[in-house]
Amino acid sequence: MQVKKKDTVLVLSGKDKGKKGEVKSVNPSKNTVTVIGINMISKHVKPSQNKQGGIQKMEAPLDASNVAVVCGKCKKAMTPKIKVLENGEKVRVCRKCNETLI
Repeated sequence: MQVKKKDTVLVLSGKDKGKKGEVKSVNPSKNTVTVIGINMISKHVKPSQNKQGGIQKMEAPLDASNVAVVCGKCKKAMTPKIKVLENGEKVRVCRKCNETLI
């Protein structure tokens, strides 16, 4: 997976196509990502002793193939490439401007 937590991503398909947001969580086993404020759903919650019930808005996971990482320097969406440094460390690099992603 090229997407990591706290990356800024652009949604490529679906009802929120074209929106940008920050990745809240990543699930590599299911190949999904959850983005803050994107793919909002309404969930009906039953009341309990600790919580009040009602309808809550929450983010649903998106497939990782439907998002692209946005470079912090050039502000373009792309799939990062992996570069191996001399010391053996792997880093993600922007395909457009060759800048290392944090």
